[in-house]
Amino acid sequence: MSLSFDAWACVSEVFFVIRGDEWTDMNTLKVTVLLAGLTGLFVMMGQAIGGNTGMFFAFGIAVVMNVGAYWFSDKLALRAARAQEVTPQQAPELHEMVEVLSERAGIPKPKVYIVNDPSPNAFATGRNPQHAAVAVNTGLLDILSKDEVFGVVAHEIAHIKSRDTLTMTVVATVAGAISMLANMAQFAAIFGGLGRGDDDEGMNPIGMLALAIVAPFMALIMQMAVSRAREFEADKLGANLARSSSGLSNALLQLERGTSHIPTRTDAAHAPLYIVNPLKGNNGLMKLFMTHPPVEERVAKLNALQIAR
Repeated sequence: MSLSFDAWACVSEVFFVIRGDEWTDMNTLKVTVLLAGLTGLFVMMGQAIGGNTGMFFAFGIAVVMNVGAYWFSDKLALRAARAQEVTPQQAPELHEMVEVLSERAGIPKPKVYIVNDPSPNAFATGRNPQHAAVAVNTGLLDILSKDEVFGVVAHEIAHIKSRDTLTMTVVATVAGAISMLANMAQFAAIFGGLGRGDDDEGMNPIGMLALAIVAPFMALIMQMAVSRAREFEADKLGANLARSSSGLSNALLQLERGTSHIPTRTDAAHAPLYIVNPLKGNNGLMKLFMTHPPVEERVAKLNALQIAR
């Protein structure tokens, strides 16, 4: 299976539709490269399922999906988590933390959400600091002290200030679509492919099934490439915003234990958004595909920081 030069050119051009003056050059490059890889994979799977017709159909979906993901990926992430926005009257301490930390970070105060999920965790989302949100699970509020919650919120504010919330929410959206298309490819492989009669260029059923199995792993690896590095940076900046590393390091240890024992409602595509990956594997193979660095390593780096008070 191969894509024509024109198809690859179309794939590369679509990403500049979502560029805006509010992005930094590095963030633009990071999102463009990630979306290029994920959308190229998406188009390849479209060709595998339906030949050239499927390829161009998948490309059309990708154009709409990428533009839509830029504008609505934060809303999709919050909806997937079933997050509910809370007012300062409903969650005064949480709002106060977000306000203090966003002021220190020099960004507008994000919206505040609470997720009714007993698994302790938190995430941030939004295409830029002007359209951002911090979401905290009820399980986190139940088990952490005030200083530890403060450290977690500082970590999420750091993600927003660094403008990598857009990267991960968009990638999560596209990765979720790839997983959905992989399920379709498995179904199509059983029936010998869809739409192959018109151009006979679709992949054979065995190759299609192989791609359906491999594609989600490729999407996961792309997520891992940016997720691991961004967690270390957010830990460091978050500790400086909180003016202490102990709250965040203690919180990470508790969250690691809590998410290991309490199941979550989070899906695999959105798991990389969280401060601690809520979907864990206990065997060595699954650990190779974790989107977050080991908590022990993150805590060690935090403990080595010299925080200016």
